[in-house]
Amino acid sequence: MTYYADQPIRRTAQLLSDLGAFLLTVFAIWLGVEVHAQVMKLQAPGTGLVDAGNGLTGTFNSAADHADDLPLIGSALAGALHSGSDAGAKLSEAGRWQIEAVSNLALWVTVLLIAIPVVFLLVTWLPLRLRFIRRATAGRRLQLLGEEGHDLLALRALVTQPLPRLAKAGEVTTGWRERDPDVITKLAGWELERLGLSS
Repeated sequence: MTYYADQPIRRTAQLLSDLGAFLLTVFAIWLGVEVHAQVMKLQAPGTGLVDAGNGLTGTFNSAADHADDLPLIGSALAGALHSGSDAGAKLSEAGRWQIEAVSNLALWVTVLLIAIPVVFLLVTWLPLRLRFIRRATAGRRLQLLGEEGHDLLALRALVTQPLPRLAKAGEVTTGWRERDPDVITKLAGWELERLGLSS
């Protein structure tokens, strides 16, 4: 497999793009984790509501249990106090709902902060890198085949080179048809150069 070009400028650009992709991914993950931690701090009021509701429920239930022992008004007072304990349960439920909502928000914000840059890289950077690797590896294999590979590289050069370049080197097409080894080597070199490989 050929991962990088032989030409120094192109290889440097590829290395920098790979480093940029890596750093962007690391930054997105770091940012996602940091934002998750900060958003999760918004659970504090919900936790406070749960604690307050549980405390209120416990207090009202305890008072209702003691009031039940009072003569004459005990059962009526206990019933009223138990309804106060229902308010504490509702307060706790509201706190739990807030905790869950904040947790879901933190999760989805984190997923988006990580997914957007990663998807951007998967759509832009990765296809370019894979296309280069595939083409450069195929070019290297053809180069290593010797004369047969050079013939195919020369043919590919005739197809892919800009027309002005071919027009300036008019003897190239004639030389290729006549299987001139120097012309085939020259054309193969052009194709290898286009692929970022040294001839």
